[in-house]
Amino acid sequence: MLDGAAVRISIVGFDGGEEPSRVLDGAPVAVINADLTGTTDVTTAKRLPENLGIAFMGDTKGGPFDVPGDLARQWIALPPNPNGRPNSDVVRPWVNGLDVTRRPRDMWIVDFGVDMPEHDAALYEAPFEYVRQHVKPLRSTNNREAYRRRWWLHVEARSGMRTALRPLARFICTPTVAKHRLFVWSDGTALPDHQLIVFARAEDVVVGVLHSRAHEVWSLRMGTWLGVGNDPRYTPTTCFETFPLPWPPGREPWRDPRLHTIAEAARELDDRRRAWLDRPGVDPAELKQRTLTNLYNQRPAWLAHLHAALDRAVWTAYGWDDSDPAAVDEDAILARLLVLNLERASGSMSRTLTSAPGAGPSTYS
Repeated sequence: MLDGAAVRISIVGFDGGEEPSRVLDGAPVAVINADLTGTTDVTTAKRLPENLGIAFMGDTKGGPFDVPGDLARQWIALPPNPNGRPNSDVVRPWVNGLDVTRRPRDMWIVDFGVDMPEHDAALYEAPFEYVRQHVKPLRSTNNREAYRRRWWLHVEARSGMRTALRPLARFICTPTVAKHRLFVWSDGTALPDHQLIVFARAEDVVVGVLHSRAHEVWSLRMGTWLGVGNDPRYTPTTCFETFPLPWPPGREPWRDPRLHTIAEAARELDDRRRAWLDRPGVDPAELKQRTLTNLYNQRPAWLAHLHAALDRAVWTAYGWDDSDPAAVDEDAILARLLVLNLERASGSMSRTLTSAPGAGPSTYS
């Protein structure tokens, strides 16, 4: 530790193959994997086709398109524009990592979509004029010709993400970099920033599995580390697209009671957290300190109990019979998930979920 900076250093030594022993972090190991671990080799995990097209990096605006909520509401209240359309077409709530880890900031953003022509964007008078004054001068000096020429559009508007989110009333998001791996709901009208990873799913069972210890352990091993405090970084391709959920996305047995148990546990977790965040009668100064980061730093008993209930529900869905998921060794969790990942990837699932009473047949495959 030097002047408060946490630095991770890796020194790797190679030989010609004649060295009979291997040492990792000062301890002898049988093997050293490509990710500098000596246990389960998750670098062999495959991207799962059923997980593709669900998790996305958010929008990269490339300029000060964001505005305070009061200004956005003023624009929305204006009479229709020359095209007869309201400004709400191109002004929408904006959410980034701070809105998740701290308090919602009531920020909005001017968003002309993926490819709106300049002459059409200009018909939305007040928002367009704001962008012309505040964004165009900065974008005119950008090194990329496309960014200079299309200055009224965000630099990376993420058309795939927008298409996937469009039909949803809500979606799941998690900060790209955060001390705690948090998953929260966002209203479907909001535009997520690139510092969020978003999931185009609206079911409680999905956010429940993502918030389980199984996925947390997997994402910590499969992600990277970034930031002043060496906080974990979540990447869709490695953390989610390789992660084998209890049921492949799109093939969930919706009548299975185990699925509903996960959903109920996820809803209760979300409800209790929201009640804590916005408790009535709390002093405004204290309310500012009620953030998810601070909540998970404290991890009160009621929060731990809710996560324990969620983990037990997820464990049951996987068919794991451990009485206490919190006591299971991380490497054991990784080994189980890796086996399931490779089975899914090969298309030869050997295990079948036993159907619960009143439920139709349900398999992993």
